[in-house]
Amino acid sequence: MNVPTSVGIGLPIGDPAALLTWARRADAGPFSTVGLLDRLVFDNPEPLVALAVLAGATTRVRVQTEVLLAPLRDTALLAKQAATLDRMTDGRLVLGLGIGGREDDHRVAGVDLRTRGRRLDEQMALMCRLWHGEPYGDGIGPVGPVPARIGGPEVLFGGFKPAALARVARWGSGFLAAAPPSWAGGLFDTVRGFWKEYGRDGAPRLVAQVNVALGPQQVIDDARARMHAYYAFTGTPDRMTAGLLTTPAEIRAALTAFADLGADEVMLYCYGLDPDQVDRLADIL
Repeated sequence: MNVPTSVGIGLPIGDPAALLTWARRADAGPFSTVGLLDRLVFDNPEPLVALAVLAGATTRVRVQTEVLLAPLRDTALLAKQAATLDRMTDGRLVLGLGIGGREDDHRVAGVDLRTRGRRLDEQMALMCRLWHGEPYGDGIGPVGPVPARIGGPEVLFGGFKPAALARVARWGSGFLAAAPPSWAGGLFDTVRGFWKEYGRDGAPRLVAQVNVALGPQQVIDDARARMHAYYAFTGTPDRMTAGLLTTPAEIRAALTAFADLGADEVMLYCYGLDPDQVDRLADIL
């Protein structure tokens, strides 16, 4: 089976106290990364806080936001939090960023939904300066600590529109594709095109995400119910749950397809709460 060089686990959000078990099992297994999604008006753990706890309970796996909704946060504080976590994990933080689309999230945060893309670009300009140790400006000094990685943690961007894909080349290290292989290939090609257009060296890191549930029927039903609740805001949650992969053959086929498209990593995202899924997914690999 042709597989990407790295396979990670997207952690379920329904029981924050159980995440330590998930992360420790992933750290002991063949997985490269553990990831957490972000929402504000939802019953999910705050990802940077949760990943800090998980980083302290693991020694090897990267800890990744996918994606952190940066426009909902104060920029200087976000830069400091990310630099702190990157420094304390010796560079294991991967900061996946996006703009989000939920009006309620933005209303609670007091930011304008209509200008969230522009705000993220402005945030990246400031955070990159701060991560390089430069002063904040206007007579205000640097905001430390210095990250473990020169210039800040690895930054990936999620999204689908051209502005989001161009942002990968402008500010980031790579791209997070929450799309099936039939769609992801075109997104990867667009990102590669922007990468060359902006004169970037090397190639962007390409990370795919696929929703999975592996185990008895109750595990699958639990995952579908939780996915349905999470995506209810889209108006088409059934379409999202229809893409859930529930057999070893389906998951292997997806890994092969993403590898053929040039994905560097695939995140197997779990919504069901049974931590034994970590071991079942490890057996597939």
